[in-house]
Amino acid sequence: MRIRGAVLEDLGRPRPYSQSRPLTVSELDLAPPEPGELLVRIEAAGLCHSDLSVVEGTRARPVPMVLGHEAAGIVEQTTPGADDIAIGTRVVMTFLPRCGDCPGCHQGGRMPCSRGSAANDAGSLLAGGSRITRDEVSVHHHLGVSGFATHAVVDRRSVVPVDHDVPPEIAAVLGCAVLTGGGALLNAAYPQEGNSTMVVGLGGVGMAALLVATSLKRGPVIGVDAVPEKLETARRLGATDVYTPQSLGPRRADVVIEAVGSARAFETAVAATAPGGTTVAVGLPDPTASASISPLRLVAEGRTIIGSYLGSAVPARDIPRYAQLWREGRLPVEELISSRISLDDINEGMDRLAAGHSIRQIIDIGG
Repeated sequence: MRIRGAVLEDLGRPRPYSQSRPLTVSELDLAPPEPGELLVRIEAAGLCHSDLSVVEGTRARPVPMVLGHEAAGIVEQTTPGADDIAIGTRVVMTFLPRCGDCPGCHQGGRMPCSRGSAANDAGSLLAGGSRITRDEVSVHHHLGVSGFATHAVVDRRSVVPVDHDVPPEIAAVLGCAVLTGGGALLNAAYPQEGNSTMVVGLGGVGMAALLVATSLKRGPVIGVDAVPEKLETARRLGATDVYTPQSLGPRRADVVIEAVGSARAFETAVAATAPGGTTVAVGLPDPTASASISPLRLVAEGRTIIGSYLGSAVPARDIPRYAQLWREGRLPVEELISSRISLDDINEGMDRLAAGHSIRQIIDIGG
């Protein structure tokens, strides 16, 4: 079938992207789903820093590639092995499919799936290969999703069904920002009653972590970001205190989430962790980045540093939990949405994301 999608042509074009145009909205051919796969009509997709990292070239991926991994849509075709989801069901995309058989899949979400990670690195679906072509040339998939398009063929293990009372833009954000930020708390840090929580970096993932922290009501919640508007938003969403990195000073917290993806932010998060506390690194820095920490303080202060990829999540377990918290009014995910844009404005949206002034831009594909 013929679809429209935003194709990343090559890596590392200079900003502003509104001029260099790394993404081209193209007419594409989408092959039918193979056994174990679904055809999904995309309704909404979010612009995430992980997409930007590929555009910048700090996360190397094969090109050309249809970008987008935070998305939701409606199932339009099923196949044997994927027919437990009915046609017409709304599904949330998840950017790391789990085969269910490898050692990583038996760690309760703590480790990534090795087969899913290999497929993501290759730009293929979990079963192998691409279902997208342009002028008879193969186009790669982004993280098994390629959600910046009108339709996608995805592996059954890349989606989680949700009820139709969850709007598409909310469903999309549940699949990455909330899954990653919320999971850093619930699946990695395990804050206890009375624990203070600090979030360093208030983009989509960081602000989602802050929302989940405030919903837990276990102790003070502190937001840290260099952008004053984001600090104002954090305070409105329930943060007890907010600071820039420069004004943070000696303040400490029991649980500190680093959601920026830079060595400097990681060092800030480690330094801001109280004795006996836990630092959770969520952001994805440049592969060449390195940070300096004090081993003595780790030992003498009984500290823990842990990495959390995709919020250490099991999406089929965790996404329904977040959907229910949203349904109960305890997790106002809509507050993460900064603006809505069209697919044709994708390059300008990447500029706004790179400038750090947006939390989550939503591409309204189904509108």
